[in-house]
Amino acid sequence: MPMVTVSTLKQYIPEITGDTANTDLEALLDRVEAATARFMGWRKPDNLASPRMLASTHTFFLDRPTNENAQVLQLPMRPVQSVSSIHSDVDRQYTADTLIDSGTYTLDQYLGQVILNPITATDIFERGYRAIKVVCEAGYANSNLPADLEHGICVWASQLHRNKATQGKDSITQRAATVSISPKNMPPEVKEILAPFREYRQLL
Repeated sequence: MPMVTVSTLKQYIPEITGDTANTDLEALLDRVEAATARFMGWRKPDNLASPRMLASTHTFFLDRPTNENAQVLQLPMRPVQSVSSIHSDVDRQYTADTLIDSGTYTLDQYLGQVILNPITATDIFERGYRAIKVVCEAGYANSNLPADLEHGICVWASQLHRNKATQGKDSITQRAATVSISPKNMPPEVKEILAPFREYRQLL
């Protein structure tokens, strides 16, 4: 189920009237949101086959905290709505004795960072292959999709909708004139809109 509504998308394709195309447009939005999330560097939720904008349960296995600060764990997605559990275990067993007490860290939802509290923390973020296991709710909460991100999705979805009739073609001939077809890849203006939302590792 996409976060962007069909009624919002229709503002970008005013030539569509009535509700006949609603099912197709909703399916298009769902696919575009998944492709956008993948472009942003998001991973798929635990129970789905592809990334989604709507907050879902994710399990992340990380090798270490940030290089700049051993008390800060950077999660591979943002925003993060909540953290269910964090295990720090170089043996990768993730048993109860390796669970980090939730009262000893703070979550920065916007940055997707877990920060150990220097006074109360009794554990550390270990360093090692998949040493840290995090189960969390990551993505955007209901009705909380940023307006510019929603705009980028609608711009791309409206272009894809208009290009349905010319899929697989570079040009078409009308009235003895050949017209070039615009590329089917993500428009440059959409990439500019999405740039601030891309995960840090995607920009390296």
